[in-house]
Amino acid sequence: MAGPLEGIKVLDLTRFLAGAYCTMVLGDLGAEIIKVEHPQGGDPSRNVGPYYDGDVSSYFLSVNRGKRSVTLDLKKEKARDAVILLAGQSDILVENFVPGAMERLGLGFETLREENQKLIYASCSGFGRTGPYARRTAFDMLIQGMAGTVSITGEPERPPVRVGFSIGDIGASLFLTVGILAAVREREQTGEGQLVEVGMLDCQMALLENAFARYFCTGEVPKPEGGRHPVAAPLGIVPTADGYMILAIGNDSQWETFCGDVGRPEWAEDERFKTNPRRVANREILE
Repeated sequence: MAGPLEGIKVLDLTRFLAGAYCTMVLGDLGAEIIKVEHPQGGDPSRNVGPYYDGDVSSYFLSVNRGKRSVTLDLKKEKARDAVILLAGQSDILVENFVPGAMERLGLGFETLREENQKLIYASCSGFGRTGPYARRTAFDMLIQGMAGTVSITGEPERPPVRVGFSIGDIGASLFLTVGILAAVREREQTGEGQLVEVGMLDCQMALLENAFARYFCTGEVPKPEGGRHPVAAPLGIVPTADGYMILAIGNDSQWETFCGDVGRPEWAEDERFKTNPRRVANREILE
């Protein structure tokens, strides 16, 4: 089946994960992706294991499926001319270089816009294109730390813990994808492309919405809760006789049903557990 982005051409100048995940999603939606890689070794993620069939990076394959590749050394004039030509034939360009790098190469938004007024130029960086950190490089782990993600992850009274997947990179990629799709819709109405830009730190902080909402409401700094949910109970990871189980009770009605199902209807009548706020306050006893 043809995807909704059938006929859309994307020029992919991304490396590693942030940005590459975005173009993968666009490809999954039907767009044609042309990925530009360096002639010597290609995308650096090709050197990250584990390897499939001995020398093919599973990491690279996981976010670059369905893409076509071309190798170009962007520091060479003929390669830059080739990128300008490709951009002129593309609907979308996605890059995740440090802000300023594409301009120094002569491939910035304003330059390419002169060649293609309909081009949607999408940029993903660590800290955005303005501000004191704009020219700094960033990695997923740094973003998780700076945003505070690691401070609410893990067990209580234990050191901070990295989220088990690259939520800093992937979160930014998904926000960038949303921005691109909005720009595609705008172009349908105006005929004009535009610059779409996200910073990984901004995106990561946006994903921490509930932690910030609780802080602004109570003044209490959120802490790691382990397998628990900070504002609902019982909701989390529960040990059983033969392993762990996820127990998720979302409201008082579900709690009452659960108590009946497990043969403990009296729990639903217990004043300590009748409402979710009371169950959260008495969580130690409840568990």
